[in-house]
Amino acid sequence: MTKPKIALIIGSTRATRFADIPAQWMLAQAQARDDMEVELVDLRDFDLPLFNEMASNLWMPSSDARAVAWQKKIGAFDGYIFVVAEYNRSITGALKNALDQAYVEWNHKPMAAFAYGSVGGTRALEHLRNIAVELQMVPVRNAVHLGMGDFFKVHPGMGGSGKIADVEANLLPAAKATLDDLVWWSKATMAARA
Repeated sequence: MTKPKIALIIGSTRATRFADIPAQWMLAQAQARDDMEVELVDLRDFDLPLFNEMASNLWMPSSDARAVAWQKKIGAFDGYIFVVAEYNRSITGALKNALDQAYVEWNHKPMAAFAYGSVGGTRALEHLRNIAVELQMVPVRNAVHLGMGDFFKVHPGMGGSGKIADVEANLLPAAKATLDDLVWWSKATMAARA
């Protein structure tokens, strides 16, 4: 069986986002393994309009070329790792819009996450998992959570070092478990889709 192809999706587009720091750390964790291929996918690189189609592409093809390009990109992957910032107990508007711009491309593929923010981004990730179920994804059990104490230690705008390595001892067990889950479910869903 071929190695699963995984997208590491940065779910924030703000100019002052923190997401690049955990995304690069999680990318390094995934790239250190030999059981998956991983590619960084940044929502900033896709000029997605606010969802304005007649319906989801489950029911009819999307008309906006930008949405179609996004669908083609994410459809090429066997699973997803989302870098999830918690905004007011949920995911970012940019990530919700990106999720809504596709449907069939997400189906029957696993998703995992690196979440950060208040209480480790838990509330945002739980919301994302509910959305993923509706999109027929398979949310894996494990996730990486960067809680507020560690978040302040590494967030450069809040006096932190800018280096996840300073707190990675707290994150490595969760990262391994998350990536193990993602690979297992990727292989299972790849076999089922075949």
